[in-house]
Amino acid sequence: MIGIVDYGMGNLFSVSKALERLNADYFLSEDKDELKTADALLVPGVGAFPDAMQRLNEFGLANMIREFAATGKPVLGICLGMQLLFGESKENRVTQGLGLLPGTVERFPGQTPSGEAYKVPHMGWNQLTFVNESKLTEGVQPGHVYFVHSYYVKTTDRDVLIAVSDYDVEVPAVVGRNNVFGMQFHPEKSGAFGMELLSNFTKLAQ
Repeated sequence: MIGIVDYGMGNLFSVSKALERLNADYFLSEDKDELKTADALLVPGVGAFPDAMQRLNEFGLANMIREFAATGKPVLGICLGMQLLFGESKENRVTQGLGLLPGTVERFPGQTPSGEAYKVPHMGWNQLTFVNESKLTEGVQPGHVYFVHSYYVKTTDRDVLIAVSDYDVEVPAVVGRNNVFGMQFHPEKSGAFGMELLSNFTKLAQ
């Protein structure tokens, strides 16, 4: 059973519908004690990093997610939910994240090293390149996925990179270490390829 963390800033409808299409058992909850009973946690997210961490802390969910991850049970963050897994964000102000993965969330520069401007946010379909093996990508061939984000993760620890995309800078698109995983894009909006990746996560909860 997958527990979807409801802290008021996730696209709960599209994520839950995707899990239904995969015939995966799930429940939505903002109650930390109920979420602890799940076999896996899914942390969605849409909006600003500081607001999200404030809500997680107010509901007691931040520590719950950390403690849940420490049990070895699978955790998946999607979009902003992925960014929350990292150490800190520079969105609006420096804000501490969950600290489950090493890295900092920063805004796309919006300008190439040569001075050419490019559009922010990174919105639309982009190609993934697999860089490290993972249970999330097992049996899946690289394809295109759908992104919508103005901030991306910078990390010097390349071992946490499972798949990357290019948007002038290298964009960590699928990340993970041990039982903690993240997807910067929206797998539920990324066609059959995205659903394959999400399906692989649901299998970890069985």
